[in-house]
Amino acid sequence: MLKDGHTNVYMPVEVANKLYGVYFGDYRFVLSNIDGQTVVTRINKEKIKEIPLGTVITEVNGMPTAEYQKKYVKPYISSSTDYIVEDYAAFRLLKAPEGTKHTVVFRRPDGKEKTLELTCGKEKELALYPEMEEWKRFEFKWLKKGVAYISLNSFGSPEIIDMFKKKLPEIYKAKKLVVDLRKNGGGSTSTGLAILQYLTTDNVFYGSKSRSRLHIPSYKAWGGWAKAEDTVGMTNPEGLAWHKQALESARDEYYHDFPYSPDSVSLDEKRIKVPTVLLIGHKTASAAEDFLILADNQKHMTKMGERTFGSTGQPMVFDLPGGGSARVCTKQDLYPDGREFIGVGVLPDIEVKKTLEDFIKDRDPGLKAALKFLKEQDRAL
Repeated sequence: MLKDGHTNVYMPVEVANKLYGVYFGDYRFVLSNIDGQTVVTRINKEKIKEIPLGTVITEVNGMPTAEYQKKYVKPYISSSTDYIVEDYAAFRLLKAPEGTKHTVVFRRPDGKEKTLELTCGKEKELALYPEMEEWKRFEFKWLKKGVAYISLNSFGSPEIIDMFKKKLPEIYKAKKLVVDLRKNGGGSTSTGLAILQYLTTDNVFYGSKSRSRLHIPSYKAWGGWAKAEDTVGMTNPEGLAWHKQALESARDEYYHDFPYSPDSVSLDEKRIKVPTVLLIGHKTASAAEDFLILADNQKHMTKMGERTFGSTGQPMVFDLPGGGSARVCTKQDLYPDGREFIGVGVLPDIEVKKTLEDFIKDRDPGLKAALKFLKEQDRAL
């Protein structure tokens, strides 16, 4: 209902801790949105034969999954983009208070259906298969001769800058690069820029510009009576400015633009400018999206994958009665030329989506497409 990724309402901890969306007695599984379907992507080892990976949930409590999500799940998801709503609606499909019962129909990869009566609640710890991957802030490896892979998984700590710089002697040897931002949920924009400056010869970078709604109640009241046609023939600059502010205030469209200037860097160290693919996806968010905006004019860089998270901003946080809390986004960020990415996402130059078959066969179509694209660059030269 709030329709903004940085505007949320949070339940009191004691209430949130009684909600279960992964544990159901002796079942534990994780759901993901793949190909527009709600898919089991992890499950406890004891149930892997009964509910194989790639199994799709087709019904919940007698309703088709999509219909159930629309009525009971999506209204409580705050997101700037419809595709993130779909992702969250899959993951949170069965989340409910402890003791809640669900009748769920599963369709296995072999086409057979299985109906289970599930009760939300945790009886004991259950190991998932596959196990959760060990999280790494930074990764480097060689994919093929001359093609280096760099995974930047968070800009939340400047530690990643040092990790990146330690690998520079190896990175300098690369003829082509794949920079993976698909797991990067953000952090500090300056941390991303500290890395980006090594991957181009530019010294000036144009990041996002920002504005915030300016609310003066009297202007909003006056704007309720003012009309655009009142300014016809008006030549007085002060009168025109007054009408503009009043009309825009009444429409909640009057903004304060924050001072803007590009970021300048001075780097004496060696840089590397080679054909580069930036892998992006729905989990590429916030400061990682800022990284992409800073790199927007880099002709040697190609964005590949899916749209990014499409949300950033400066939330105002406040407490609610009963121990809950909330936050409201107070700032809108835009490309320097005014293009929007909030509610849209940073768009890939080449779209690559993971299919259900890709998941079942453990394929990474994004990485595969990146290697193919970089190989084709040789033929284009």
